[in-house]
Amino acid sequence: MSKLKGRVAVITGGTEGIGLATAKLFVKEGAYVFITGRRPKELGEAVKAIGDNAAGVQGDVSNLADLDRLYETITKAKRRIDIVFANAGLSLFAPFGKVTEEHFDKLFDINVKGTLFTVQKALPLLNDGGSIIITGSFGSVKGTPNFGVYGASKAALRSFVRTWTTDLKDRHIRSNVLSPGPIKTPQIDRQPPEAIARMVSTVPMGRMGQPEEVAKAALFLASDESAFVTGIELFVDGGLAQV
Repeated sequence: MSKLKGRVAVITGGTEGIGLATAKLFVKEGAYVFITGRRPKELGEAVKAIGDNAAGVQGDVSNLADLDRLYETITKAKRRIDIVFANAGLSLFAPFGKVTEEHFDKLFDINVKGTLFTVQKALPLLNDGGSIIITGSFGSVKGTPNFGVYGASKAALRSFVRTWTTDLKDRHIRSNVLSPGPIKTPQIDRQPPEAIARMVSTVPMGRMGQPEEVAKAALFLASDESAFVTGIELFVDGGLAQV
């Protein structure tokens, strides 16, 4: 039986990596999925790769007008949302002594501001009993060199979920954080090989994760299988943040 039959999901940052893998799995499990991305060409390719029951809306989550347009599109097409997966995020790293205002602003605009308003603006459409999932990171709980601002931006998301769990309790809307470790995505592939090797060396399972492994955890949090799960941070990290 399909775990998401008839449900409507929004996945930001759905053109590659974890977002794309999750969109494919959600559709396979019966959902209709709206994905977002900043680049029109990549967005169109992703929608084609997902296949039926998917639509793309171009936009930047840090631009509130783009978010308004996203939800206007969903209102016209489906009039409701059951699952919000606020996955769009930016990975930038710098040692403490070289952090710039631009570095800080980019990370907090997309990772924090973008996530907050992605979810807030979805609330009028989000069904009671719906599921909110946001992408965190092992970097929020590990003192990893060069991850200072990035880790802080992801730690802010963990705090959001705690308060949303109580803010939305009367609507029975569940909010959870999904925090990957090193996952083989295009963002990771753009890092220097030595940086990737250092990350992998710290993973107890001795390898990178795959986007599909994170997608399966997202499916759990989106579906009725996690009906009594809210306010948590679920790590899919090969043990990296656990030992």
